[in-house]
Amino acid sequence: MVLRGLQTLLHQLYDVDPDHDVYDFLITDRRALTHLAPDDDRLLEEELLLAETSDGGGAGVALFLDEKLLKRLEGADPMDALTEANLADYCTALEGVSHFVYATWRLSRDLPVSLLELETQAEVDKYAVTIFLVGLQQAGTRRGTYPTGVLTRLFDRVSFDPRLAPHQYERYRTAHRCAARFCTELERRFVTRGVARIEALVRELRKFYRLGSAQKLRYAAGV
Repeated sequence: MVLRGLQTLLHQLYDVDPDHDVYDFLITDRRALTHLAPDDDRLLEEELLLAETSDGGGAGVALFLDEKLLKRLEGADPMDALTEANLADYCTALEGVSHFVYATWRLSRDLPVSLLELETQAEVDKYAVTIFLVGLQQAGTRRGTYPTGVLTRLFDRVSFDPRLAPHQYERYRTAHRCAARFCTELERRFVTRGVARIEALVRELRKFYRLGSAQKLRYAAGV
C-alpha cells in the first residue's frame, strides 16, 4: 500500500517509532469533510484534521486523502517508479502522511504542534524522502550518488492556491521559504559533485525534525 510505504520511509529516515498506522485514521469520502471541516469549501485532495477531545485530555486525528488520488497512485505507484507523471499525486500523499506522522509523534509525547510547523516539516519531508527514494530507484548508480534536480524541481516551480485566505497564504509561503533555505543548505554542506555524505545529512535532518516551530525557522535562517 502506497501510504504505508511512505510512512515507513519517514519512520526510518527520522528514526521515530511507528505509533500509529495511517490507514487506521484515513478518510477518503469527501462528504465527511462537510461535517469535519465545514468552513473550508475548497475541493482539497489532502487535509489533516485535528480536534481536541471532549474531555480536553487529548486530540483527535484524521487524515483525508481523496479516493481518486489514491486510486491513481495505486495504478502508478511512486514507490516503484517516481516520475513526472505521478509526482504531483505523490507530493500530495506524502504531505498528508508527513502531517499525520509528525502530528501523532509530537502529540503522543505531549509536545505542542503548530500549523506552520506541520507545513514546514512537510516541505522538508518532500525533499528528504524524494532524494532517498529516487536514489534507490536510479538503476546503475553507485552507492552514495545523489539525485540531481530534486531541489530545483520541488522548490523553484511552485505556485500557491489563489483561494487561500491571506493568513493561510502567509503560512504556506513562510513554510516553503524556510524549507527551501534549509534544503539548499543541506546540499551545499553535505553534497559535493553529486556525492553526498549520507550519514551527516541524515543526522542534520533528524536534528531539524525534533525542533519546534519557532526553532525550525531560526535554525533554517542560521544554517
